[in-house]
Amino acid sequence: MLKEYRYQCISKNGKPIRGIVTASNKKKAQGLIEPQIRKHGLKLQSLEKKRDFLYKVETKKGSKIKGRQSAFNKSEVSEALVKMGYKIIKIEPVLFDIAFKPPFDVIMRFIQLSSFLLKEKMAYDKILQIMADEETNPVLKDAIKKIEDELKKGKEGSEVFSKFAHIFGKFPAYMLGLATKSGNMSVVYEATAKFMERTMEYKKSLKQAFMTPAFTLVAMTGAVIYYLVEIFPSTAELFIKFGMDVPPMTQATLDMSYYLADNWLKFLIIFTIPVVILLIWFSTHNGRIARDKMMTKIPVLGSLFHKSSIEIFFRVFSAIYSGAEDNIETLRASAEACKNCWIENGVKEVAIPLMLKEGMPLVPALEEAGVFNQSTLSRLRSGEEVGNVLHSAEMIALFYEKETTYKMHGIIESIQVFIGLFIGIVITALTVISAELALVSPQI
Repeated sequence: MLKEYRYQCISKNGKPIRGIVTASNKKKAQGLIEPQIRKHGLKLQSLEKKRDFLYKVETKKGSKIKGRQSAFNKSEVSEALVKMGYKIIKIEPVLFDIAFKPPFDVIMRFIQLSSFLLKEKMAYDKILQIMADEETNPVLKDAIKKIEDELKKGKEGSEVFSKFAHIFGKFPAYMLGLATKSGNMSVVYEATAKFMERTMEYKKSLKQAFMTPAFTLVAMTGAVIYYLVEIFPSTAELFIKFGMDVPPMTQATLDMSYYLADNWLKFLIIFTIPVVILLIWFSTHNGRIARDKMMTKIPVLGSLFHKSSIEIFFRVFSAIYSGAEDNIETLRASAEACKNCWIENGVKEVAIPLMLKEGMPLVPALEEAGVFNQSTLSRLRSGEEVGNVLHSAEMIALFYEKETTYKMHGIIESIQVFIGLFIGIVITALTVISAELALVSPQI
């Protein structure tokens, strides 16, 4: 999370200069102000981090009040409380002053409620006051108050919200900044809320389709290996110890157990190293592009993931499209929001350069990018022919939302059925192997 740092400098003529920068740590804050110090020959006196303080005060009537206040140092809090007529009892910094980014659903709720209040024709400054008063998340509450204060000072909305992209997310912050200079704020807020809702559903679908089954399979595999290596041999070896012959299936399982026990490190390395290499590669730019492209090629699910990303792309596109053929910022913002690095790379590295350098129209440039399916391009082409690309983009987003939501639910249910079937087969096999030991009888 980014924090505010206040610096105090002295100029060559002895004049004090004070300013505030935003950075993730003190070292980066120093890096931000260092160029100005060298350029103007300043001398840095202090660099203070804004943090939270807990206070306890006594009113003139004798009642005690506790509170929390952000400030650059303890004396600032003390001076402010004294001016308000309070008697200071205690002021101390928060021991663990760690600010976490608000959860995704908290940000989405803020945008949804703001959209509702905008539709009710409530003034925007009043909305921010209400949302700040009602918000329980301290980080978001503080951000809303700062936004309200900066907008009252006449600062441009896009500049203000860009400072809080680390809280709202890059694209939501961009959209909320855009809304302040839009003719219809409620429409932009509603579009942003819908984008976040669909993004959350997309992540949930990914988790249900991949993460949950993968975790189940890994856990089941680990349990089976533990049973074969530790539990089963302890039981079977009791019969062998007393000279009893074990059935063929039991002997084969015992041999497998001994083999796994002797070579567990080899198997661990064989399976772990490729996974680690893939994870490291996927953390790179090219790796993320290849990963997202491969995801669109997965049988059955790949097409739905591709269409979900296209849906988000055109949902954002339709929300901010101005009608200009060279609306490059619209394409760039849509590509960054679609949650697919392959599509983003195609649009930003192929389509946009073709539009800028060669003057290629929108639809042919997107076709050259090679990241959109023919159905999408056909609908866009039809919209371009009648001069209504915006309507086509809206229809693409709406159609793919309905299609992917319906089909994804069915596929996830099928995956859960197959996982349950797999677990049942494994448990049955272990039961049969264990039950075979009951056939073992002592030699007479």
